[in-house]
Amino acid sequence: MKNIRDYSLIILGAFIQALGLRLFFIPANLAVGGVSGVAQLINHITGWQIGVMILVGNIPLFLLGWRFLGGKKFIIRTVLAVVTFSFFTDALVYILPAEGITDDILLNSLYGAVVSGIGFGLVYRGQGTSGGSDILARILNRWRGIPISQSYMMVDSVVILSAGFIFGWKEALYALISLYVSGIVTETAAQGLGVVRTALIITSAPQAVSQRIFEVLDRGVTLLPAKGAYTGKERTMLYCVVNRSETMRLKHLVNDADPNAFMVIGQAHEALGEGFAPLNED
Repeated sequence: MKNIRDYSLIILGAFIQALGLRLFFIPANLAVGGVSGVAQLINHITGWQIGVMILVGNIPLFLLGWRFLGGKKFIIRTVLAVVTFSFFTDALVYILPAEGITDDILLNSLYGAVVSGIGFGLVYRGQGTSGGSDILARILNRWRGIPISQSYMMVDSVVILSAGFIFGWKEALYALISLYVSGIVTETAAQGLGVVRTALIITSAPQAVSQRIFEVLDRGVTLLPAKGAYTGKERTMLYCVVNRSETMRLKHLVNDADPNAFMVIGQAHEALGEGFAPLNED
């Protein structure tokens, strides 16, 4: 059942990616990187089908991915994602209008980024990859130790630079906007909207502060021993996690219990366990 769920997410994600490509990116000549961007450039010059070029361009990357990124499990999910994406990209030609739904390049760049980002996110939730620059970025990360984010930027920047010579520099600049927005949407779709706040509280009244958090927010608190490097004093540090909407109340609770407390509030992408999302595999 887990595999069926993952494969369904990958297929749905690939379909949504193809929808974004056909409705927004292709009509506006926006090549936002990856093998699909290269396929758009080749199509513009030769007229060859974009979906076929996506599949052909990914074949050598499949082989590299099999070698460096995880063998059978990796290749099955990646092949499923790329094959369905390639199929839908060419099949939608017969269903969707060739000119898209708007001739505004800004709208095409933004809506294309949102739609394709949702598609990418669903593929990642299904523990798949979208091939192309995704594979190259991971290989560069393992082979040369280049951070994933920089690897994506290197690979996609080459494609967008090439698109500037072929489609025009205005289109290339809008493609950069699409690439950025798509990355944000992809992360949100893959990880959800479960962003939470983490708080570190250094106080001389740990019991009073903890009790207020228990009573009002009904949140757990972890007590950690701490020592000031300058003063050498032993203090207690509290650690707790709250929702964004609870942040202001937490500040007031801590201030009421110990006006001299020191508090640092950070951000976490997700909280799993009691009081938050269940701790299981998505």
